[in-house]
Amino acid sequence: MNPAVSMALGLLAAFLLMVVPMMFRILREYERGVVFRLGRLSAVKGPGLILLIPMVDTMERVDLRTVTADVPTQDIITRDNVSVKVNAVVYYRVMSPDKAITTVEDYRYATSQMAQTKLRDVLGQLELDDLLSERDKINERLQEILDKQTDPWGIKVSTVELKHVDLPTEMVRAMARQAEAERERRAKVINAEGEFQASARLGEAADIMEKHPMSLQLRYLQTILEIASTQNAINTIIPLPIELFKPFMSKESTSATSVEEKKS
Repeated sequence: MNPAVSMALGLLAAFLLMVVPMMFRILREYERGVVFRLGRLSAVKGPGLILLIPMVDTMERVDLRTVTADVPTQDIITRDNVSVKVNAVVYYRVMSPDKAITTVEDYRYATSQMAQTKLRDVLGQLELDDLLSERDKINERLQEILDKQTDPWGIKVSTVELKHVDLPTEMVRAMARQAEAERERRAKVINAEGEFQASARLGEAADIMEKHPMSLQLRYLQTILEIASTQNAINTIIPLPIELFKPFMSKESTSATSVEEKKS
């Protein structure tokens, strides 16, 4: 074979080996390819086998799966001047691959930076009590703000969740003292309410006993029986009210009077 022909065939084979891999791309189900032809946006292709014109077309791969991005810990000063450290997690996905490539240089980095700035802005407008007690509302608000900001980039922010809120040691101690004081206050209120109800019942019982004096005597006798039923070796001295003997004394005086009348 002519040496020139052999060289030409060799060069052609080498050229094909270089060009053919550049002509075909395989995209997975969750991937899309943003194709540029001579620098201009041509189309969004995929999934499957993609054919490109060598040295004319270029392609950028875009992953359409949901991305879980950690927001680094941010130093935040709340509206009531309390310094806290807060971190969060953002869930988002690419909805428009062409916008994600053409409107922002790096949509992952841009979304992360936007999440950090909006986290500081939103939490800085809240008081510490609201930050600790209204996480669901804060998450919804952050999600709405981030989604609105990233929409021109073709990014959909689905969820924003606050992960940790680290408080200063002094604030943790103060909150513990506050919680303890609140528990003591509730205990005192409950105790006072119980005493009020008990006094009301005792007043009602006193009114009944006033109308029926014998009920007081019966209650006294019941108390004596309760004391006597206890297995206790200690001697108990029980004072007996004179009222218990009045019925007997009245009967004796009546009988003595009748005897004297008979004698006379």
